[in-house]
Amino acid sequence: MALRLVITDAVWAELEPIVRSLKHYAGSPPRLSDRMFIEAVLYQARTGIPWRDLPDDFGNWDAVYNRFRRWEARDIWKQLWQHVQHNGCQLAHQVFIDSTIMRAHQHAAGAQKKNGGQDAQALGRSRGGFSTKLHAACTNEKTGVALILTSGARHDAPGFELVWHDVPDLPELNAAVMDKGYDSDAIRQVLADQGVEAVIPGKTNRTQEIVYDKEQYKLRQQVERFFNKLKQFRRIATRYDKLSRTFLAFIHLVATWIMIR
Repeated sequence: MALRLVITDAVWAELEPIVRSLKHYAGSPPRLSDRMFIEAVLYQARTGIPWRDLPDDFGNWDAVYNRFRRWEARDIWKQLWQHVQHNGCQLAHQVFIDSTIMRAHQHAAGAQKKNGGQDAQALGRSRGGFSTKLHAACTNEKTGVALILTSGARHDAPGFELVWHDVPDLPELNAAVMDKGYDSDAIRQVLADQGVEAVIPGKTNRTQEIVYDKEQYKLRQQVERFFNKLKQFRRIATRYDKLSRTFLAFIHLVATWIMIR
């Protein structure tokens, strides 16, 4: 059966110089090319199969896995995502912030104590069960600019500070669009101090009506579409990884792919 590959020549022409600038050249060169290695990790993300079931076209599964972990330890997946997102951020006028739940598979449980256990790995139990929550900021449905993991039980509003801290410098930014789960005086004050309009509807228990740009708020669907694109990848829709940094590495790669494909 022929293996379906997704990285086209045009996509690789854009990715290759970035990868070349980020990778380390110490030691013997790997047998699998960088292009086929990234293809293998994307295959993993798309299908969610166990590493041991990786097709033979990609060579030894453990070689691919160990290389993936080495890149993760060196932050190469995150840096690749940051390099690709940079050009698309310069003219962004709005940022859309929200969160989504990823159900955690039973294989995600059992992080060792040396790694802090489940609490330190953004895993927890909520009404939806054993899960992780992804907090994201994006400038449109394809460009995520901040990605943070917390336990599935974490509320949206406390996650705002973590996400906002990671939003890169957006020179043209003038509005932050969020749903009413982020309605708090503290969040509005943070945005006001930075000259950013808070496009956030008020909660029903507000004693004073909150005035916000309803037309601009309609654009909040952009972040929902971004989550939808991420969750088309099986390994993102369901978390199988015990370590949050490993799961986040897959998210960074998929977010890169969404921007560049």
